[in-house]
Amino acid sequence: MASPRIGTRPQLSDEVAARLREMIMDGRVRPGEYLRLERLAAEFGISVTPVREALQSLRSQGFVQLEPRRGFVVAPLSRQDVKDLFWVQAGLAAELAARAARTMTTGALKELTAIQHAMGRAVVDGRAPLVEEHNHGFHRSINLAARSAKLAWSLSSVARYVPRGLYGRLPEWPRTALDDHEHVLAALRDADPTKAGAAMRVHVVRAGELLIAHLERQGLWNNSLNGH
Repeated sequence: MASPRIGTRPQLSDEVAARLREMIMDGRVRPGEYLRLERLAAEFGISVTPVREALQSLRSQGFVQLEPRRGFVVAPLSRQDVKDLFWVQAGLAAELAARAARTMTTGALKELTAIQHAMGRAVVDGRAPLVEEHNHGFHRSINLAARSAKLAWSLSSVARYVPRGLYGRLPEWPRTALDDHEHVLAALRDADPTKAGAAMRVHVVRAGELLIAHLERQGLWNNSLNGH
């Protein structure tokens, strides 16, 4: 479970929590596995305090549980849990895309098209981190164009459960995401809220399906009752 060292910055516990969420959602740490404070602190190159704060935060989010006198343990994660996360995310993202179709300016559409082209070049070059960066920019542009700050905030709260950096490890995701974006972009160019929302919903749900397939390949649910 070796991990890169984390530097010293103000919101250190938030970064630790994000790193651990990624490890859990990627199947690198499994349900039932204990997360030892001292060992994690040593791996991240930090003190125990931010690790403890991060684990408390993850506990409130349902990623870990605290067992008396035994410590923090990774909580069960089922296929349905992952489906539910993406179901919520898909609904919010679809509504934002539908609203953006009504309000997006010509300038914003040009910017979105440029991001899509840059993402396409990154896919061809096999640069997964850059693909993720452009993907984030694509969705951010749509969410800003929707002019619905509270709804966008709600989406970001749900989306953080699948940290950036994880999608790039899903072999099928870069090309699939690029193709899905074309359908979203076409609907936005047509100023068609219904098609934009539907295309975005399909896109997000498909990402969830790819993650579930990845976790299955990782053997997360083998010989487990948590796979249902």
